[in-house]
Amino acid sequence: MSFHDFIRSDRRLVILRILKEMPACRSNSSVIDGMLDRFGHNVSRDVVCGDLRWLAEQGLIDIDEAGPVLVATLTGRGLDVATGQSVVDGVSKPRPAG
Repeated sequence: MSFHDFIRSDRRLVILRILKEMPACRSNSSVIDGMLDRFGHNVSRDVVCGDLRWLAEQGLIDIDEAGPVLVATLTGRGLDVATGQSVVDGVSKPRPAG
């Protein structure tokens, strides 16, 4: 796995974990972009939207479009990946706490 692939996989996991912590497991691309910055992933909103679309293609989130903003909702499968109960190629597996 290349460094770029490693960073992208981690960013996707962070997105799922952000959604897991949000009310109703739902947030918009603007909030997710801001939260990614706090976790060390300083990327463009285009990159965030690309990751959200990829996660939707994998069935990990559902997306509603609100103009230029994407609203993402975590699916049951996405929750399983966020907690490490399932594995999807392209998303890092969370490490145990501690």
